[in-house]
Amino acid sequence: MLRRLVFCLCLATACPALAGPPYVTDDPEPTDLGHFEIYEFTQGTATRGGTGGEAGIDFNYGAAPNLQLTAVVPLAYDAPTSGPGAVNLGNIELAAKYKFLHQEDAGLDVAFFPRVFLPSGSPAIGERHASLLLPFWLSRDWGEWSAFGGGGCTLDHGGDAQNSCLVGAALTRQVLPDLQLGMEVYHQTAATRGGRAFTGLGGGVIYDLNEHWHLMASFGPGLQNAGEDDISSWYIATLVTF
Repeated sequence: MLRRLVFCLCLATACPALAGPPYVTDDPEPTDLGHFEIYEFTQGTATRGGTGGEAGIDFNYGAAPNLQLTAVVPLAYDAPTSGPGAVNLGNIELAAKYKFLHQEDAGLDVAFFPRVFLPSGSPAIGERHASLLLPFWLSRDWGEWSAFGGGGCTLDHGGDAQNSCLVGAALTRQVLPDLQLGMEVYHQTAATRGGRAFTGLGGGVIYDLNEHWHLMASFGPGLQNAGEDDISSWYIATLVTF
């Protein structure tokens, strides 16, 4: 979720939300018209209480000019340091990204990317209520560099959850024709009643095997309330584009 929402649900702590692979921070660029981007991913978060994560498919389609439709179907797991673990279908995600401002006209690319998270019905993992993320993302490119960031708030009133907000910023550089490196920092307010705000740092890499196959990964530590929320997080994916 928000590329990390399932971790919050699994561990019942405040965690960062899902973002543009491999980063928590998203960018405003939608999938090209008539094209597909399919991520086969695994991701996890370690805390003092254990490890939570998910693996699954992140499906994106360029449905119209400047419009991307997204569906994420994850298999989530929870591995606490004490007690039994659990593996089951995680919360399903549906989203639409619409870019309404363009750098060549306005100086920045800007997109609205609402996401709805639907309960899977799993008794062991995930929530039994829906939630909604309403973020705006913006970016600017110059030469081999790209800066992007933004954020939004999640509306969630079920169980112990409460409304929370996420902000993030990332900087990437195309260091070789087939290799991109980047760094990001992000912050999320408490996502559960009695929870704490969280700040994290991450580094990412994207390597293009060829025109259609790409490898990507990110890793980073927590900076604020890390022991409870995120000692470290990781994301690894294979991306197919066509």
